[in-house]
Amino acid sequence: MSRAVQALPVGIPGDGEMQGSAKLEFGERRKALLVVLLLVLVIAAAVVATLSGTYDLSVLEVLETFRVRLPWVADARVDRVHDTIVWQIRLPRVLVGVLVGFGLATAGAVYQGTFRNPLVEPFILGVSAGASFGASLAILYPGLFLNLQVGAFGFGLVAVSIVYFSSRIHGQNSPVNLILAGVIVSSLFQALVSILKYSSDDAALRAIVFWIMGGLYFAGWNDIAYLFPVVVVTIAIIWVLGWRLNVLSMGDDEARSLGIHPGRLRLVLILLATLMTGIVVASVGVIAWVGLMMPHAARMMLGPDHRFVIPGAALLGAAYLLLCDTLARTLIGTEIPLSIITSILGAPYLLYLLRSRGRAVFGG
Repeated sequence: MSRAVQALPVGIPGDGEMQGSAKLEFGERRKALLVVLLLVLVIAAAVVATLSGTYDLSVLEVLETFRVRLPWVADARVDRVHDTIVWQIRLPRVLVGVLVGFGLATAGAVYQGTFRNPLVEPFILGVSAGASFGASLAILYPGLFLNLQVGAFGFGLVAVSIVYFSSRIHGQNSPVNLILAGVIVSSLFQALVSILKYSSDDAALRAIVFWIMGGLYFAGWNDIAYLFPVVVVTIAIIWVLGWRLNVLSMGDDEARSLGIHPGRLRLVLILLATLMTGIVVASVGVIAWVGLMMPHAARMMLGPDHRFVIPGAALLGAAYLLLCDTLARTLIGTEIPLSIITSILGAPYLLYLLRSRGRAVFGG
């Protein structure tokens, strides 16, 4: 060993450590840049969604409807048809689509990190089916819950709890048992929903079926009023807990060695993810595969660090949902339920994940 190396005092990094630190800083900057680019992608998708539809609007016409609503613009006139289309139909729909994409993709990232399994998401874990049963129960018996959202959240939590505890063997959640339990619980709640549909009258049956198919048909400012605070606040809390989720993804023993209570943290994260899923499902119905595909795509782009996976998955979910909703509105003369589009695109992706090495893809 040379005298120069021996002379390095303790605590001062050598060349190798400095290079490693520089590489780490560069990697984080690159990930942050990718997140910014995903934000630009969401904005572009929102612009395209606002311009697209059966009634053609130009960019200038849309901008004019925004301009005349500025408080300092006086004596401005705007076409009432344009104003109605942009402000009462398309803009609320775009904003709800963004929030729904945020919620489903983030919930999927949380479930995958919490259960250490890249193949789980709200739909596979039975949360969507449980929330569907709660919402259908609220539609059929309006006085049973405070509102539809309460019923969806409550039974979504019941579903994921059953899946979690039934798949836990010798203190561990087997990935295979987790997916099997999710399939079983989903089938159970789907059967219960079928019973409700069978026993309901024509009006309630139409409401349940139309709602379960999933879509942004009736998205309005009222939906944004309660979706925005729940989704944004919940995602912010999850993002703050991102480094803890990183530790939890390494296993319970590693988490305990670093002073983290894995059971308590897992419960908090599951509650937050289920809250978002229940609120989203109660608003727009069941929309499958977003929570599976987007977190996985975010990990491929940003790596396994949940500090970047969470915002990346949320932005990808919003862009993907806006794209699917635009296709649902413009492919044919009538609107296709959104869940049909996401399922057609998501099923082949699930087959790809099943054939790939899950642990290697997940980064664990």
